[in-house]
Amino acid sequence: MTAASLSRDIGAATPLDERSLHLRRLAAKALLGGGRGHLPSAMSLIEILRVLYDDVMRYRPAEPGWPERDRCILSKGHGCLALYAILADRGFFPEAVLPTSCRAGSILGGHPERGKVPGVEASTGALGHGLAIGIGQALAARMAGRDSRVFVILGDGEIGEGSVWEGALSAAMHRLGSLTVLIDYNKMQSYGRVADVCDLEPLADKWLSFGFDVREVDGHDVAALRRTFAGLDPAGGRPHCVICHTVKGKGIPAAEMNASWHHKSNLKPAEIAVITDALGDIP
Repeated sequence: MTAASLSRDIGAATPLDERSLHLRRLAAKALLGGGRGHLPSAMSLIEILRVLYDDVMRYRPAEPGWPERDRCILSKGHGCLALYAILADRGFFPEAVLPTSCRAGSILGGHPERGKVPGVEASTGALGHGLAIGIGQALAARMAGRDSRVFVILGDGEIGEGSVWEGALSAAMHRLGSLTVLIDYNKMQSYGRVADVCDLEPLADKWLSFGFDVREVDGHDVAALRRTFAGLDPAGGRPHCVICHTVKGKGIPAAEMNASWHHKSNLKPAEIAVITDALGDIP
């Protein structure tokens, strides 16, 4: 499937089931508790992380450092509300910790930190570094004889960083079939449309030219994500790239594709009402 055959607004009509809504409520719980965060950047990630942690990855919440685990690196660290939601849901830490996000003394900061948050594989937030870290982890697994897989989630605006493409060259050269790059292609970055700031198209062709096996999928369609991930061969000779077409702010209509919602702090009552009206009661 090519970019031309995928609508620019794919995912907009994709319905959200109760699990997806529950995970969004957990992310909102962290946002409202701390009073700040990148909520729309998290909302576009929920289904990607959900399928990884529910259906694909091998891990032990009670033993987050288990050597044989698969790794997920959220390179677009500002979307960490989604990561915190799935990690709490899967038992890496209690859900009661979520409302402490961004408060003094909390383990949950505005970007994820390895060593503080159980289940976080890399401290990210300075964009463009996650892929290089993931390549190092994939190479380390190979050298240790482990069959662990590594998943690196990149934002589309983040791909403007040259270090991403240096990493892509290295991953292909080392034939890292255990490595999968997941692009949250919501087509918005901090202050506007990606196409207006630094157009990425033809995005699939770029990754193909760098030696990746490339797939495209509706990033909010859980069944489609499951099928796509199941079709990736970690023992093959090429690293993988899955371009996930998403909607920034998915599930909160007022925030969807709205650059003014990119980051919120000192939330006003009307803004809180927008979130709760869209998602229902926050646990």
